Amino acid sequence: MTDLDSALAAAAASGRPLLVALDFDGTLAPFVDNPDDATMTPAARVVVDALAASPRVQLAFVSGRNLASLARQSAPPPGTWLVGSHGAEHGHVTTDGTIVAEPLTLTDEQDDQLWAATSAFERIAADVAGAWVEHKPSAVVLHTRRVADETRAEIAELEASEAAHHLGLTSLHGKKVVEAAVIHTSKGTALARLRTQLAGRPIVIFAGDDVTDEFAFAALDPAVGDIGIKVGPGPTQAAHRLPSLQALPPALTPLAAPYPS
Repeated sequence: MTDLDSALAAAAASGRPLLVALDFDGTLAPFVDNPDDATMTPAARVVVDALAASPRVQLAFVSGRNLASLARQSAPPPGTWLVGSHGAEHGHVTTDGTIVAEPLTLTDEQDDQLWAATSAFERIAADVAGAWVEHKPSAVVLHTRRVADETRAEIAELEASEAAHHLGLTSLHGKKVVEAAVIHTSKGTALARLRTQLAGRPIVIFAGDDVTDEFAFAALDPAVGDIGIKVGPGPTQAAHRLPSLQALPPALTPLAAPYPS
């Protein structure tokens, strides 16, 4: 039994509620050039549905995607909590499958900043073959995954970061993406909020693959049983690692089992 298996077994045997929070792209679904084509692996779908059906588990998807895109691509089971745009958007799925999103309103100043950042990112993307811009309710994102010239992609990402800085915005870097947001939040903040919404001091289990998931790992508290799982390579604050997204479903499956008698 690996250290991760032991940690998950201890969480499963604790009798405490479990908050299983999962990134989507690169964790449940393979990366693809067109984000609208992303879909969970069949094994991920099976374990996600099993976790959602378990009375001991609260399931959450915590993603950099905007909430509408996350809901569309993940097809979340009833009862799932949804966190989009790195924590700027929140919602949940009702028992009848309806997606209920919390309202998101920007100030006039934030509207102006978002418009300026969007204009800057679109100018950068227009000069780079394969680059494109994603629009979120509170952020704008430059994508470079389709850029064939690696050096040109890196230059475009640097230009986007500098443009955000010039506007007084912090740029958030992920895998082949640079995001400028007018609402300051993170996946770590989102996890802390989810924990407070649930009764019974839940153990939080978070799995993610990207640089932005490090904020979530940093928010975990191993002293109370929290478990962070880094999926794939790269430096991480997570205590545990799986080699690929294919390894995640079997690792999580025991969490959906009934409480031990």
